[in-house]
Amino acid sequence: MPMPSSSRREFLASTAAATSFAAALPLTVNAAQTSKSANGRINLGVIGIGPRCRYDLAAMLKFDDVRCIAIADVQASRREQGKKLVDEQYGNKDCELHQDFRELLDRDDIDAVLVATGDRWHAAASILAAEAGKDVYSEKPCGITIADCQKLADTMHREKRVFQAGTQRRSVPNFQQAVKFAHEGGLGKVHTLHASIYEPTLDNTWLPAESTPAAEKVDWNMWLGPAAWRPFNQKYVDGRWRGQWDFDSGARLLDWGAHTVDLCQWANKADGTMPITYEPMADKIVCMYANGVKLIIDFLPDPFGNRDPHYITRLGTCPVRFIGAKGWVETGDEGEIVASSPELQKQLPDATKRVRGLDVSAHARDFFDCIRSRGTTAANADVMRNSHVACHAAAIAWVLRRKLTIEPAKEEFVDDPEANLMRARGKREWAV
Repeated sequence: MPMPSSSRREFLASTAAATSFAAALPLTVNAAQTSKSANGRINLGVIGIGPRCRYDLAAMLKFDDVRCIAIADVQASRREQGKKLVDEQYGNKDCELHQDFRELLDRDDIDAVLVATGDRWHAAASILAAEAGKDVYSEKPCGITIADCQKLADTMHREKRVFQAGTQRRSVPNFQQAVKFAHEGGLGKVHTLHASIYEPTLDNTWLPAESTPAAEKVDWNMWLGPAAWRPFNQKYVDGRWRGQWDFDSGARLLDWGAHTVDLCQWANKADGTMPITYEPMADKIVCMYANGVKLIIDFLPDPFGNRDPHYITRLGTCPVRFIGAKGWVETGDEGEIVASSPELQKQLPDATKRVRGLDVSAHARDFFDCIRSRGTTAANADVMRNSHVACHAAAIAWVLRRKLTIEPAKEEFVDDPEANLMRARGKREWAV
């Protein structure tokens, strides 16, 4: 890749600083046993507190049996915003701040963490948290490669931690009802599933180099984390990392696909497997399951716009459609469920009391309840693994522009060494 506008000397100096960072920081944290506070509350720590995290946390702060006691973020401004949110909720100034989340994980008074960094950190931070004895709620995509998702799921099992992927639509009534309708035979034999996503993108360009701020303001090396080094630009930390291959998940396919493909997996009773073939086309990726059900991953050019009115109309973001011998049902984030005929519509529940698909309240409640019971969450590590691997397989097929076949049990592509190499990415030496 061509060098950015910064000089070779600046490049070498910055690279040396990144390398020394690895030697200066510990690579492990002390394992802690989960122990609830004396008053029975679950003590929560937050890792990464951008806009999505503040949305999640606002719902979690309302639970009387949960107390957020610490926040870690590499940006000082975001740390302070998070502390203000928490302290105002509790009416005190007790929330403690950390620049390095590994300090937070080393605390034995934290039972669980909410991981809501950028995509590049989700898997590594979740793995470190589990190894430190914390239960984990991770925003999606939970891993930016197949290898990340595999290691994440394996770690949760090995460490016996409760894990909830942030695919909250599994806990939202209209999606649950649409899946239940398919499971109970309301559509007859299901043969086709539609999952909408953003139109994929592939961007490997660099933004122009800017002066790197002091680490106390923005710890750029920590922000990059497992990702490849590149020069600082303020736009990255403001959110412009999205769509960048080094920072994002599967050509942005998982932005919605982590939700919509996941819902189709559920509707097909395929949580323990994934499609076998993935064939990219101009406006979609066509996938086939071993049971003969077709999954169509549709591209939406405008994530907030409408397509053919016969496909998606007023249903909102992240729409899905399930089609069977008797007709179809579709739903989205606005809470309405629409069927293909008046006869089917009459069999669906009244959706007058709608819960928007972005609402995390029930999903978070499920997580905290399972911490107490040591039960299995709605979007547990195995559910995440299969739906995420399916999304990554589809993204790799799109990038390579050819049909791929995967062996679900091995999570390996058949007779395609290039595709198999893309199941993982190199990481900086200090990263997990």
